[in-house]
Amino acid sequence: MRARLDDEIVLTTHGRASGFCIDPIEKKPLFHFHPGTPVLSFGTAGCNLTCRFCQNWSISKSREYDTLTDRATPRDIARRAHDLGCTSVAFTYNDPVIFHEFAIDVAVACHGEGIKAVAVTSGYVMPEPRAEFYSHMDAANIDLKGFTEEFYRKVCGGHLEPILETLEYVRTETDVWLEVTTLLIPGLNDSPDEVHQLTSWFAEHLGPDVPLHFSSFHPDFKMLNVPSTPPGTLTMARQIALNNGIRYVYTGNVHDPAGQTTYCHRCGYVLIERDWYQLGRWGIDVAGRCGECGTLCAGVFDPGGPGTWGARRRPLDFTSRE
Repeated sequence: MRARLDDEIVLTTHGRASGFCIDPIEKKPLFHFHPGTPVLSFGTAGCNLTCRFCQNWSISKSREYDTLTDRATPRDIARRAHDLGCTSVAFTYNDPVIFHEFAIDVAVACHGEGIKAVAVTSGYVMPEPRAEFYSHMDAANIDLKGFTEEFYRKVCGGHLEPILETLEYVRTETDVWLEVTTLLIPGLNDSPDEVHQLTSWFAEHLGPDVPLHFSSFHPDFKMLNVPSTPPGTLTMARQIALNNGIRYVYTGNVHDPAGQTTYCHRCGYVLIERDWYQLGRWGIDVAGRCGECGTLCAGVFDPGGPGTWGARRRPLDFTSRE
């Protein structure tokens, strides 16, 4: 939320949040960035898109005074994340573009404590603030909500091209670890032809090593009359993406261990076994290579192996010192 004071735009939500929670990093979803570790997640209120299917609509569509009940300074957040053993802090629930200055201040404070900064975002942002924002981020999951201008205009209230520009910018102009999510909505963006076009562009412009997550839609907000995504649609989309040369393709919002496990793209060896957010078998050596054939797995991995946070979700109250 912003207000104009003496011809200056002021972020009135700085230091305020709609809630804090420690999540598994896999929930963002980030599968190749410090797997198994806890991330302190928070958001504010509002969004710069108007997606009719928004699954966080109670936050993204709320007004400041309805939602922003928690207060914490950037230094408070960074210290709490450090004290609780979090590897990273995530700006999520609503788009961090809305609280650009607050997110950057938190990222700076976190880096001072050795904590990483993670953005979960639509990627809908102008070039100048984009460059400033991503200069402070360590990882991002960016939504590619569909692959037609009509979908973005009618369903999301935005445009496709700025998203594609952000994806290419983050991939080619920054050191930010990038993963991408596409929510497949029956009848709107899930046709084999559109999935083929999306994944072909993805492989050509982002390369084979950026992980892609296909998530299942469930009826919400203004799309209660649309059915959930059939499991077969996710399987189809994943196979198309693999056929088009993307090495790491995952399914989400469904129980599908096979579709959520990381395999070596060369020999098929299980590198990171997953069941929802719970990790199982670990097949990556200390150098980030396949334990069977030695092929490098793209990602940011800890030499000591995965974290042990598991699937836990722990809400935080910043008014107490729990």
